[in-house]
Amino acid sequence: MLINGKTNGSNGFHKMEFASEEDLKARLETGDLLETPDQMSEEYIKGLKRILTVSADTELISAPSYTRAAQHAPTINAFVSAMAIVQDELGHANIAYRLLEDLGFDKEELLYGREPHQFKHPYAFDVPLDSWVELVCANALYDRAGYVLLGDIYQHTTFAPWKRGLVKVDREENFHLRHGETWIKKICESETGRAEVQQTVDWMLPMVMEWFGLPDDKKKHKEQLSYGIKGSSNDTLRQVWLSTGVSFCESVGITLPVHWVPASSPPEGGEVKEGYYELDYPFPCEFDEDEKHWLMEEGEIGWDQVMRRWKARGPANREFVEQIQHGHKELEKMLEVA
Repeated sequence: MLINGKTNGSNGFHKMEFASEEDLKARLETGDLLETPDQMSEEYIKGLKRILTVSADTELISAPSYTRAAQHAPTINAFVSAMAIVQDELGHANIAYRLLEDLGFDKEELLYGREPHQFKHPYAFDVPLDSWVELVCANALYDRAGYVLLGDIYQHTTFAPWKRGLVKVDREENFHLRHGETWIKKICESETGRAEVQQTVDWMLPMVMEWFGLPDDKKKHKEQLSYGIKGSSNDTLRQVWLSTGVSFCESVGITLPVHWVPASSPPEGGEVKEGYYELDYPFPCEFDEDEKHWLMEEGEIGWDQVMRRWKARGPANREFVEQIQHGHKELEKMLEVA
């Protein structure tokens, strides 16, 4: 990646003045937010680039994913609503890519210079959505995950430009998940519709639980928390999602493989352990992408196996990235001929 049009070795940074770790920490301790790269250390920028890229890629790839499913909209009005969500997602992607550009990274290279497998969005968006029910379930489940993650960043981030940009994103992601909830309520009024939603949620829920990343005890990159780029850990964010996702699903007659573990009374002098949701299936487990089915009966697998699946990407990865990059590649061909 490029900064100011030039690279500096494998880290991709242009030779520029970074703040020292001491100066950065002193600034953060005062509660001041960071505005420009010269106020950040090199490690801070690396962590910020990592999380911004995931956010940008996720918003971007949701667009072709949702567009594919929107073709199954039951009415013209429903189709228009779905395409409004697609427009929002592209706008959210532009915010994140523009922030990366302002930090000195090459936006064009990020969008059009990477191979499909190099994109960093959650594996869930590489699994195609093949019906209207799957689209609205994705709104209620996937967009809820986006709302949880970005809402946490909006509340806690030390990077001021992202906090400002997320004012718009936060409102629109809330609309997306409400769109999904509204449709699910309507569909679940019939037994047939509820059965179809249940079948979809059965394979989407584990996708969402993976969405938040590695468990806290296996997390390798911790600078996002230590620098306050985001405020909550992966496991905490999973619980935040479950705190609203479970109650909504139960309200429409959808069951989830989770149960609530109430707060426990501590031994004398101990700390009170708060209640939490516990998964009733092996986590993580293997996924059959052809059948959209989790092989829960085979038991728990290692996170190294999950990481290999994530890095290999999913069945629609190439299709969706090529749709994004198609127009740019066609323009390049035309310019070569000219």
